Amino acid sequence: MASSVAPDKIIDSPRPETSKKIDFGRMNRKAWLITALLVLFQIVAFADKAVLGLVASEAIPDLGISAVEFGFIGSAFFFLYAVVSVVTGFLAAKFSVRWIILTMGVVWAVMQFPMLLGGGAAILLVTRIVLGGAEGPATAMSLTSVHSWFEPRRRALPSNLVAAGSTLGPVLAAPALAWVIGEWGWRWAFGVLGIVGFVWVIAWVLLAGDGPYSGHGKHGEDGVPAEATAEMDTEDVDKQKPIALWRAFASLTFLAAVIGGGSNFWVQGFVTTWLPQYLGTVVGLSLPQVGTVTTIPWILGAVVLLFLGFLGHRLMQKGFDSHRSIAIPFGIAALVAGVCFILVQTASGVFAVALLCIAAGCSLAYPMTASALAFSVGKKQRPIMMATLGGVASVGAIISPTLVGWLMTRAGYVSPPSGSELTPEMANNMAAGVHQAFTITGVVLLVGGVLCILFLRPEALGRKLQAGYSK
Repeated sequence: MASSVAPDKIIDSPRPETSKKIDFGRMNRKAWLITALLVLFQIVAFADKAVLGLVASEAIPDLGISAVEFGFIGSAFFFLYAVVSVVTGFLAAKFSVRWIILTMGVVWAVMQFPMLLGGGAAILLVTRIVLGGAEGPATAMSLTSVHSWFEPRRRALPSNLVAAGSTLGPVLAAPALAWVIGEWGWRWAFGVLGIVGFVWVIAWVLLAGDGPYSGHGKHGEDGVPAEATAEMDTEDVDKQKPIALWRAFASLTFLAAVIGGGSNFWVQGFVTTWLPQYLGTVVGLSLPQVGTVTTIPWILGAVVLLFLGFLGHRLMQKGFDSHRSIAIPFGIAALVAGVCFILVQTASGVFAVALLCIAAGCSLAYPMTASALAFSVGKKQRPIMMATLGGVASVGAIISPTLVGWLMTRAGYVSPPSGSELTPEMANNMAAGVHQAFTITGVVLLVGGVLCILFLRPEALGRKLQAGYSK
């Protein structure tokens, strides 16, 4: 049973010695309820991202746009992503993250309905830009909220559960929305997401709150001594004093997190915009089959995140820092993904699809970089660091959809008119362009993985910042 001790009492009571087992009994029921809501929050966010790829084959001819224009609309989702992420991070340092998340949820739901009501290409572009801005801070705010409910050494597992929600969004959305598109038309895919969004908003209003480890309380503000060891003790990360943030942003640790996280965003941009059409056009799957197969990378991503979450929890309970418990496992997953993307072009048939699924599944772990980076600063500056990371790293998702569309066009691909069949020549041209993109993606992932393994060391950065740059 969950402990009956109030959250504010948990902070003031002495912590027991680190346990080697996951002690679910000590976890507060409210903390796990909030975690569940945030998992659903991430599911809705990533269902919103996945819908564009699912409607591509019908929407492109219906709206009368080219592959490059559609890729541009896919990239447009991330135009405001970075700016709003950074601004929201600073707001979350001053205001309750509960109300920030509520505002985001309302905007998500509202932005779905213009396309249901008959919007054209221009409306789709505008709504994707606004929707992307509102969803930009989603991961950072979700992690900020869930971190406020757990002490530092217990954050790895709930953080990865929230991250797994991002992979479950397309898993649940793809087959359901494929059915909706088949029965009611592609516009209703947006309408269904809007309705689901409003249901989640109601649940959040009724049940949500900020936790006892949030940046708005007065617990743990005594600061950390600047001298002593080369790395911050993980238990003391919430006690760090505010620092000059530009020092943190200029660090090699932040750079490694940006490139590592950016490599994952790069893959997200491709998977949510072009993967369904690639599977339908090049591989030759039907729409229901595409809806099913496109869930495989996200299912694998969820499995990877859950495994790495349990692994990180066990390692941190044994006394390892976030570099060994979170950053290195993330880097290894990125390396596996990079190798598989490069190998896809050497394979064919089922084996090629399997490699593609493994590659995409292992490169959907971006939230782990944000979760690790959060250990480098105190709780008041934690949302700023994570949101800024998400904003800068999202540039990868801006580049990749347009790049893939450009490579396809450069290879000779032209989208057929509405009602016309795609010729084998055009399918081959699409394959040639996408395969070039696979090679570029693999290299980006390999670089990001290596940098995170070597340089994503949050506690070491925290100690350095506290020693020389605290305000």
